Amino acid sequence: MTKEEKLLSRLKSLESVVVAYSGGVDSALLAYYARKALGKNAVIVIAVSGSLAKSDLERARAQAEQFDFDLVEIETKETDLPEYQINDSKRCFFCKATLFKEMELLASRLGIKHIAYGANVDDLQDYRPGHQAAKEYNVLSPLQEVGLVKEEIRALAQDAGLPSYEWPSNACLSSRIPTFTRVEISSLSQIEKAEDYVKSLGFKQVRVRHLPGKASVEVGSN
Repeated sequence: MTKEEKLLSRLKSLESVVVAYSGGVDSALLAYYARKALGKNAVIVIAVSGSLAKSDLERARAQAEQFDFDLVEIETKETDLPEYQINDSKRCFFCKATLFKEMELLASRLGIKHIAYGANVDDLQDYRPGHQAAKEYNVLSPLQEVGLVKEEIRALAQDAGLPSYEWPSNACLSSRIPTFTRVEISSLSQIEKAEDYVKSLGFKQVRVRHLPGKASVEVGSN
């Protein structure tokens, strides 16, 4: 049995699931196969907050519409949490915990049995506080379970026609702010506007680091 077949089999066994979707290739592939396996018993959810660039949200919406994900948008408001604003090494934990809590409530209202997100095997090599939040909320990682790595995920996404197969890896706007520098909506807005401008110059991958009294711009062509 191929990893693709294992993924479909695993998702079918869930019977119903709420999938966390960001628009990126990992979560998009999981959403695609969840809908393929379960149809409308797979509910696809995206978190909308000040840490998500509007351009990324629009791109995620367009991809979801193209594949009939029937996208559900949830305002998570993690940027309002004092523990998130502190911006220490657990910031991502509070972000994911907020999302998973909302997904848990949605699943309960809809009578859905499981929650899943798009962590893959390669993610196990990094320090990712969001994984701890996933454990606390019993969130499944089907891509990890069947052994999919990033390269394989991009290949499957390309075969499926998902536009995100070639999108560069991305992170939330808060990741541009140095650790222990307070996360504020005004800072996130400045970062977003700066990155939109640099992208308008033709660069596909952009990071504008919000530093004390200055900014650092990192660009790539792909």
